[in-house]
Amino acid sequence: MDVIWILLGLLLGLLSIQYMKLRQAAALLPPGPTPLPIFGNLLTIKFQFHHKTLMKLSEIYGNIMTIWVGQSPAIVVTGYEAVKQCLIDNAEQVSNRPTTPYFKYYAEERGIIFSNGENWKLQRRLCLQILRSLGFGKKDLEGRVKVEANQLVEIFSSQKGRATDPNRCIMNAVGNVMSAVNFGHTYSLRDEVFHRLIDATNVVVDFGGTHCGQLYDTFPWLMHRLPGPQQAMYKHLHFFKQCVLQEIRQHQQNPSPEPQDVVDYYLEQISKAKDDPSSTINEDNLITVLMDLVLAGSETVTSTLRWALLYIVVYKDVQVKVQKEIDELVESIENLKYEDRLSMPYTNAVIHEVQRFTSVGPVGLPRQCSQDFTLLGYSIPKGTTIVANLASVLTDHKHWKFPDTFNPSNFLDEEGNFQGNKSFLPFSAGHRICLGEHLARTELFIFFTSLLKTFSFHLPQGVTEVNMSGIFGTTFKPHPYEICAVPR
Repeated sequence: MDVIWILLGLLLGLLSIQYMKLRQAAALLPPGPTPLPIFGNLLTIKFQFHHKTLMKLSEIYGNIMTIWVGQSPAIVVTGYEAVKQCLIDNAEQVSNRPTTPYFKYYAEERGIIFSNGENWKLQRRLCLQILRSLGFGKKDLEGRVKVEANQLVEIFSSQKGRATDPNRCIMNAVGNVMSAVNFGHTYSLRDEVFHRLIDATNVVVDFGGTHCGQLYDTFPWLMHRLPGPQQAMYKHLHFFKQCVLQEIRQHQQNPSPEPQDVVDYYLEQISKAKDDPSSTINEDNLITVLMDLVLAGSETVTSTLRWALLYIVVYKDVQVKVQKEIDELVESIENLKYEDRLSMPYTNAVIHEVQRFTSVGPVGLPRQCSQDFTLLGYSIPKGTTIVANLASVLTDHKHWKFPDTFNPSNFLDEEGNFQGNKSFLPFSAGHRICLGEHLARTELFIFFTSLLKTFSFHLPQGVTEVNMSGIFGTTFKPHPYEICAVPR
């Protein structure tokens, strides 16, 4: 019995010492809730960096605050001015990505999204060159988007107005754009590999933003050995990597006379660098680059389109106005062009408002300080994690006419002309801004207008309420729903 009391005393003593050390360290950083030993502030934020929780805390502690993840501090910035000063004005200082246990397990510091230093710069630069060679920002890539938009219209048409969950068919259309770019082929909606790949990408994307993901990053050694969602994540990630590796092997076995896709171009660069033992242009980086492109080019656009269809059935007047504007300009979906957005101010405003109001990447991916710097009067040491609450920028009351409601007028002037806003940062900002921003914008416009030109959307008979609360993870997606697409 005495031994137990001695052990309890030692434990309490160690916790007390750790608590005092945390308080001393916290005193040198921006304000925030008091951290506890072991967990830090994870209990306060309920093991999630939920944008709404962070906004409530910012009302207490200000637009820059410290949230402790276990024993590690994360600096959270809220509102346009703070995020701009952090990500744009100090872009170089916050250009790194933290090597959290989950990020490290996924990428092993390779690829684009989770690598740092010279390897990140090289992979990003090379990837941009390849994508430009494949038509990024040009009309030939827009043609690829239109092909998939037409396929999506055919799938909806086959339902003949019956209620259907649009998730899979939208994911297939969006994913096939990136599949064609990466691998030179597309997947059928009935392809079993495609369904498994969707499941794998969803799990891999979502895991980091879940309660289990935060626990994994705080206690990786323990979580690796316990049952739970992390075990499913391991299996899905392995399948994802094997699919990508198989694509690479097929390209190696059947090389094209001229490069046709990302794999072809990258393999060509590997061949050129084969005599340089220090080169990081290698197969390991290629695997992760391809995974990065698949993840970044599918989930966010799919979720945005799903939200868009949900909003137009809830706000029927918006749907009617969009269709009227499309009909006045476009005879058929075959004639649609991305540049048509310049003549469709209301439709363009609706698409932007969906991105603003839903904020599918509400806190983005964390950054890490590459050097000591000063932010909003506070000294931030090198290596500190930075979290930018992008959702707070997209709803900043100082910069939006209707910050808390869905209203396309946020992007229209008094004459009904489209009007941009400097606080519109759904793709993040600075050196880590989304690589595929132009492609995402093109897909959103072409897919959305093609569907609205062809169909009128409404809820299934008997359904009167829609769950608009959303599911928070790494991305913010709608709850599953069914919708009816009635040919116009």
